[in-house]
Amino acid sequence: MASIDVRRVLRAVGIPIGSLAVATLAVAFLEQSLGIPDASVIYLPAVVVTAIVAGTAGAVASAGVAILLYDFLFTHPVHTLLIDNPEEWLSLALLLFVAIVVGQLTALQRSRTRLATDRERQARALFQVSHALATRESTAIVLPQIAAILRDETGVEGVAIALGADDAQERVVASSSEGAPRPPAPGAHWVLQRVPGDEPARWLRVHPGGSLRRPRSGMEALRVRITSNETSFGSIWATRQRASTEPDRTATRLLSAAADQLGQVLAHDRLEADAQAAEIARESDALKSALLQSVSHDFRTPLATIRAAAGTLRPEHLSAEDRRASAEAIDREVAYLDRMVTNLLDLSRIEAGALRAERDVFELDDLAGRTLERLGPRLAGRPLTVDLTRQAVLVDPVFLDEALTNLVENALRHTSDGTAIRIAAGGAADHRFVRLTVEDAGPGVPPEALPHLFEKFYRVGVRTRGSRSGTGIGLAVVRGLSEAMGGRATARRSELGGLAVDLDLPPATLPAELELAARR
Repeated sequence: MASIDVRRVLRAVGIPIGSLAVATLAVAFLEQSLGIPDASVIYLPAVVVTAIVAGTAGAVASAGVAILLYDFLFTHPVHTLLIDNPEEWLSLALLLFVAIVVGQLTALQRSRTRLATDRERQARALFQVSHALATRESTAIVLPQIAAILRDETGVEGVAIALGADDAQERVVASSSEGAPRPPAPGAHWVLQRVPGDEPARWLRVHPGGSLRRPRSGMEALRVRITSNETSFGSIWATRQRASTEPDRTATRLLSAAADQLGQVLAHDRLEADAQAAEIARESDALKSALLQSVSHDFRTPLATIRAAAGTLRPEHLSAEDRRASAEAIDREVAYLDRMVTNLLDLSRIEAGALRAERDVFELDDLAGRTLERLGPRLAGRPLTVDLTRQAVLVDPVFLDEALTNLVENALRHTSDGTAIRIAAGGAADHRFVRLTVEDAGPGVPPEALPHLFEKFYRVGVRTRGSRSGTGIGLAVVRGLSEAMGGRATARRSELGGLAVDLDLPPATLPAELELAARR
């Protein structure tokens, strides 16, 4: 059986009976105590009150009961429905007419007021849904909020939003209830059927699997499919107390409009995801092409050098000096290839977001000194100035070694023999970092190229005699390594006339500095 709203029934019956009783007492007082000959108009307010509560049908019924009460209690002969005076017939007929007209007008105004209230509620609810979708960071985050709005404004027990391409794939992703989203109870449920054209949507009761039995629970489910351009994205499920009638117009419009808005948003999200996937694929293809173009020549040159140097080692009459020169060439080119492969691997880790720094407290002059000692053979013959102060930094020693190596090799690669190189450490301008600077007296780069130096595969067209063209990934790796350590990398024009790259490193905290001092 359908559930009955006892409070609503008592209100619809009790208020008309009470108003007619009060009107009857007032008529008795006016006619019997004050001597007023005809006080039947007192029943009109009772009819108006009934019209406000029960509508047109209630107003007409109340008017008829009021005439019968007045005829039975106050018209001679009393306590009968007979009327002796024909004038009384006219008075009662006019009273009935006026009561019916007033009741209908009141009921009509009540209906218009209720319709305006319902439309205002619909507009407010749809605005809340639209605002939540328009200001969303992601659609999944606002779905529980939308479910709660629909529950509050439609008067149902609960609302759940399920997404999936079809019934088998639908999964509840948001619910108006607290805790984990719960799917609607299985069994017979109402489905809103959309009709093309101007015809209104209709509710149809569906029995899954052909079963005509209703679930034992006192709840039933309502389902509105979420679609856009004939593409299904899921459903809005609402649960309510079981009833024999379909949902009212307000609930139907709200659920239907919310489903349409969700369909448009989900279609937009799908298009955006497809466009992003296409852009990622395009960038991946471009990255692969740029990588192949960049490293193909750079791999071919050292390999050719290694092959040629290895070939010179075969003749037995080769002098020891020539053998040593060939071995040094092989070692130099292998070191170059090793650095190139290391940079490529680091770049792939940076692009994938898999670069994790193992930071600890170190003295900057100690770490930088080890790197420069290892690069000593490469720096031989260059005017080199090193000014490293003893400062504690919080860095990954491997990352710092790779970053400094890339900066030094970048200076060596793009400057000719005899060009001065300066490596210095000091405080950054904002005093939040320890700055390690590698600069040279080479030709530098154009001012417009400075903002692009740390982009992958970016190359500046300036080359000096005897310099080797790079792959365009060394400085990109430097930036990635420095940011992984919590620092930053910037480029500027050097005071020596060439390029200066500043590597800002996070300083160690005061307790760590004291611990280092205690160790020393």
